[in-house]
Amino acid sequence: MADRYGPVSMPDREWRKPEIRHALRERDSGSLLGLVQRHAGVSQARLATATGIGQGRLNEIINGHRQVARLDVLERIAGGLAMPDDARVLFGLAPVHAETLTGHAEISRVFTGQAEANAELREQAGVAARIDVLAVRALGLIALNDSLLRGPLAARESSADVRVLLLDPDSPAAAIRAGEIGESPGSFGAGIRLALARLAEFAGHPVVRMQTALYGSLPTWRMLVFDGTLYLSAFASSAEGHRSGMYKLTAAGDGVLHAGFLRQFDDMWRRARREDRR
Repeated sequence: MADRYGPVSMPDREWRKPEIRHALRERDSGSLLGLVQRHAGVSQARLATATGIGQGRLNEIINGHRQVARLDVLERIAGGLAMPDDARVLFGLAPVHAETLTGHAEISRVFTGQAEANAELREQAGVAARIDVLAVRALGLIALNDSLLRGPLAARESSADVRVLLLDPDSPAAAIRAGEIGESPGSFGAGIRLALARLAEFAGHPVVRMQTALYGSLPTWRMLVFDGTLYLSAFASSAEGHRSGMYKLTAAGDGVLHAGFLRQFDDMWRRARREDRR
């Protein structure tokens, strides 16, 4: 009974196959489901039962006629495929064993997208003493007048140190990213330069100390850090970071995700080209 109605399982070695790892990294649910169907030797009806997705809809996903973006559906796919933790992380999901040895969960909340977290992020921007941002252009995040964090920052009366890492518009990675989202390198780079100019306007702010820098690697993670509380999302090959699911990570004594991502930000900042010193 469990074999017929429970999750579809594959040997761990199958999850390590390059084509499956690629589908996981790209969050390509259609390719992933098709590959699992082939490697596990199961029918679409069996996959539909395991994932709780109607067979007609699942067929559309596998054939590329429907995209999966909702976090709850991605979680159903991962659960229905008995996805191991390393595969879940590649797929942009939290590992099943998220609690550390002390029993404190690093991932304290999951949002289906940035919009669900907007009120909390604005509140954090108004009170946090240290704010770190890793983005691509950050136009809708912090650069423009009606962007998510600019209003709370501009209105602050208490001091705040803000570090913003943006993609270098002159880097090869910028041209790759522009192509991924269907923009020309020129217009894409112009958006980053506009963001840098708008962030430079904080130079005269009485209490907000704004520092900006440029990194040259292909964007993968989008990070917002407020006094150590990390909001993490991902850039897919064809989607912006604000449309990704978002995880709220807090420090845990023996945790690795929160500490690792903060270390990554600090290392990127150390190697980045500083714009505020030019």
